[in-house]
Amino acid sequence: MASASSMSNNVENLSPQIIRGVVKEMQELVGCPPEGIKVQINEEDVTDIQAVIEGPAGTPYVNGLFRVKLALSKDFPQSPPKAFFLTKIFHPNVAANGEICVNTLKRDWKPDLGIKHILLTIKCLLIVPNAESALNEEAGKLLLEHYDDYSQRAKMMTEIHAQIILASEITKNWSCGGPISKKTCW
Repeated sequence: MASASSMSNNVENLSPQIIRGVVKEMQELVGCPPEGIKVQINEEDVTDIQAVIEGPAGTPYVNGLFRVKLALSKDFPQSPPKAFFLTKIFHPNVAANGEICVNTLKRDWKPDLGIKHILLTIKCLLIVPNAESALNEEAGKLLLEHYDDYSQRAKMMTEIHAQIILASEITKNWSCGGPISKKTCW
């Protein structure tokens, strides 16, 4: 766990102008989030950017909630942030430590892209994985050679690590009656 002093290190490395820009963009993302993406603001460290991305329909990740973290470097936005899945996922472009490989965060980076663009790019990567730049060789090989096996493995990992439990399904399964509180049903 990071100490309070190390949490503020990155904030101290960024100019006040950059910090204001990040705060403004984060507030806009909270107020008007892209579809399927929910951003969480860390009031103590604005450079700790985390979001939850819903697994897109028509993918093996559907019905999953995937927590993502962006780590801003001291020379952001001139250099791209690093992006990580904090939720375990089976995907060609995600390393075992959760690091995400996508061209937008490498050779295609432009300082004006912004956090929203990065998060949308990560969501798109769930829809269209790129086996050519695989960090997870097994997932990349399965994607290219045995898509059904890849899909089945990705679905299984989603069910184990990122499954959404719908409130309507929970309430259907409550077997409590009368004055017993819902809390005791869990």
